[in-house]
Amino acid sequence: MAPQDWRTYLVTQESLSAGRSTVEIARAAIEGGVDAIQLRDKERSAKRRYETGRELREFTAEADVDLIVNDRVDLARAIDADGVHLGQDDLPVPAARELLGNDAIIGKSTSFVEEAIEAEREGADYLGVGAVYGTSSKDVPDDEADFGPERVAEIVEAVEIPVVGIGGIDAANAAAVAEAGAVGVSVISAITRADDPAAATRAVREAVERGRDA
Repeated sequence: MAPQDWRTYLVTQESLSAGRSTVEIARAAIEGGVDAIQLRDKERSAKRRYETGRELREFTAEADVDLIVNDRVDLARAIDADGVHLGQDDLPVPAARELLGNDAIIGKSTSFVEEAIEAEREGADYLGVGAVYGTSSKDVPDDEADFGPERVAEIVEAVEIPVVGIGGIDAANAAAVAEAGAVGVSVISAITRADDPAAATRAVREAVERGRDA
């Protein structure tokens, strides 16, 4: 699947999964129709993430769900992931491309129009734009947090590659992000903390579709 076809994108974080494993949450999200899963779990060791990633790779491949690794190009290669998602302080996109090859999906986190334009110029396949709303899942500088769908729209206007909104997004506000031009949304807590992660995934997906149709 290509990033322009993503609607729901789960970012894993076992510490925010209400006592459940990343594998459990990922399986439920697939049941709910998720399109891509990013292995994040930064609080876990590289060995633990590798083991989890190998398991995720097996059933995401069967389900035709893209598997992306947060930050770690070496881990993405080791588990044969579909790609990697890079932050502003990670390897440059061209370096990751050289290591992973032309077929890899490479995403870049951006909060500003200038960053987005540069990421596209470097060869990123999609942008993760956030934090759209307030988030407790990661520490975000004040000027990169809670900037709303308006910034998403500005970035969508400035680039040709797909934009995925992230940060504080749930079924109640995902439609506005999609209406601003994002192809889909990345979600952590709204799925991982949900009593029923499959139902939560479906609800977010339906909201994105409403926003895209608006």
